[in-house]
Amino acid sequence: DHGHDHDHGHDHGDDHGHDHDHGHDHGDDHGHDHDHGHDHGDDHGHDGDHDHGHDHNHDHDHDHHHAHDKEDLGIAVVTVSSSRTVADDPSGDAIVAAVEDAGHEVPIREIVTDDYDGVQGTVDTMVDREDVDAVVTTGGTGVTPDDVTVDAVSPLLDKRLPGFGELFRRLSYDEIGTRVVGTRAVAGASEGVLVFCLPGSENAARLGIEEVILPEVGHLAGLATRDDDEE
Repeated sequence: DHGHDHDHGHDHGDDHGHDHDHGHDHGDDHGHDHDHGHDHGDDHGHDGDHDHGHDHNHDHDHDHHHAHDKEDLGIAVVTVSSSRTVADDPSGDAIVAAVEDAGHEVPIREIVTDDYDGVQGTVDTMVDREDVDAVVTTGGTGVTPDDVTVDAVSPLLDKRLPGFGELFRRLSYDEIGTRVVGTRAVAGASEGVLVFCLPGSENAARLGIEEVILPEVGHLAGLATRDDDEE
């Protein structure tokens, strides 16, 4: 009845009644954050697809400092591959170089085959180490039968970071277009230790570590362990 009492005065005001409806559209996006990570595929065939000029755009790594940020982190590196060796691991080399250039340490680096139990056990062991604040894996994030990294690591994560995969794919899209749907890059925290899973190509690994992980890992590591530090 209230709407009819003021027919003339509210002719233009009715539009406002719809403004709030649109505000709820964005909430739905969050419900699908985890869905995207499981539909995407093959990073093995993309070794050359990430060949772009992001190598030198990392001056912003230390721009954002907060009270709980951690510095001098220990970042473990895991290469998931049945063919790579320590002497022939360009993706792992790129991650290690970026980590050390940023002033952090790599306390342990391993290569593990494309085996579910092997990948899960290796990452779980690294998470338990006192000198590890974060773990970065490279390889096995696609949809081939051998791509088991995301499946093996996901059960270890007690908190997901969907924004990591979203941003990684967004940055990759600028270079390789819709082929970004072929990666299930994922991240999260396991018992206060951050875990990031990147594709196996060297350029994808470099993009992920330099453009996404290193700018935020200190802040995220501080947040992930803040309650422990304060108790």
